[in-house]
Amino acid sequence: MPESRTDAVLVSLAEPHVALVTINRPEARNAVNGAVAQGLEAAVERIEQDPEIWAAVLTGAGPHAFCAGADLKEVSAGNSKSLATEKGGFGGFVRASRTKLWIAAAQGHALAGGLELLLACDLAVAAETANLGLPEVKRSLVAGAGGVFRLPRALPKAIALQMIATGEPIPATRAAQFGLVNSVVPADQVVPTALDLARRVCANAPVAVRESLAVARRAADLAEEELWAISAKASAFIRTTEDFQEGPRAFVEKRAPRWVGR
Repeated sequence: MPESRTDAVLVSLAEPHVALVTINRPEARNAVNGAVAQGLEAAVERIEQDPEIWAAVLTGAGPHAFCAGADLKEVSAGNSKSLATEKGGFGGFVRASRTKLWIAAAQGHALAGGLELLLACDLAVAAETANLGLPEVKRSLVAGAGGVFRLPRALPKAIALQMIATGEPIPATRAAQFGLVNSVVPADQVVPTALDLARRVCANAPVAVRESLAVARRAADLAEEELWAISAKASAFIRTTEDFQEGPRAFVEKRAPRWVGR
């Protein structure tokens, strides 16, 4: 994947099979405007279409914020519709259809829509100094980009409702205690830690990871019988792939598997 740069979003190959996507508005604490929404939607589509990319890390530029949410200057100017795309929803991301693993790397605060971007990822790494919160009610807004229902799924109910109703954030260290983020590390180690996590994921068979995620992501939404059915379908599909043959072969030959992603 050759490096791509726009005014608002950067996409590059950070590791074999791992894309690094950076919201590039540090002067605005990486707040989402129309350019960010279009850039993130394009990044998702590009990564989905590239068979050599198996995982992506999403981060923000600069030390202060992963993403401060919607650009309120755009909202106050009546341009709020530009902050979402038809396919991806807010930021071109929170409702985007994605088969590959995404890891949020919050090197700074993840607030409002920024937390909603993090919640839309599969895994998350955060800085020790980062705060995570949904302050929308302080501005007579609703965290309508997934926050008001994804946060209660990710945290104990009482903690999530307190955050939503008071608008007050919690530190990343406390979020980690509840399992909202996978790791909390010094700020300068957030992206390296996320990339290491992506590397560990990419050591596995990529199609098996994608099929497993497709089932796991629906675990809270479907009845158990439906989950049994889609799990069986995923298992049947995996048995038709080249990598299904490679896994046992590599084990018998006592070597690292050579995945081809098909």
